[in-house]
Amino acid sequence: MGVMEFEQRTRSRGQYKRAQLALGKGDEDLAREALKRRKSYADNANTLKAQLDQQKNVVDNLVSNTRLLESKIQEAKSKKDTLKARAQSAKTATKVSEMLGNVNTSSALSAFEKMEEKVMAMESQAEALNQLTTDDLEGKFALLESSSVDEDLANLKKELSGSTKKGELPPGRSAVASTNSAFPFQDTEIERELNELRRKAKEY
Repeated sequence: MGVMEFEQRTRSRGQYKRAQLALGKGDEDLAREALKRRKSYADNANTLKAQLDQQKNVVDNLVSNTRLLESKIQEAKSKKDTLKARAQSAKTATKVSEMLGNVNTSSALSAFEKMEEKVMAMESQAEALNQLTTDDLEGKFALLESSSVDEDLANLKKELSGSTKKGELPPGRSAVASTNSAFPFQDTEIERELNELRRKAKEY
């Protein structure tokens, strides 16, 4: 209920009370006049109510249409973004197709083959360098091993000289008179065979 409608209905009720008062006093003409005014105020209130209801419907329709318009605007914006994305995707696909179309397959394969040859050459160089390094290491280890053999021989000589007394021969050796000082120790059996060969040589 609007303010003006409320005011008209309040006046209508007031006129009704006046009509009751006038009729109670026996003044029908005054009571009739009060009822006429009451009806006029009531009609005005009804008219205002109808106008208010109509305006409310108009406002409701306007709000509904506004919301519908906003929804359509949002939908149009979404479609626009979708179309924009599709256009960008199509543009990118076109560029890729053009790039692939401009690529020379034979030249690309040739470039890959050259790259493979370079890699194989680098691998061969690395393998050769590794082999040289390995050979160098083997030589160093061989030198160390030979040094170890020399040390073992020196130790063996020390043990032999320490276990043999001065003037004694090692086991399996005997002293044989000889004019050759380079061989102070000679094997008896070997010397005997050698003398036999010398004797036979003189007989012939």
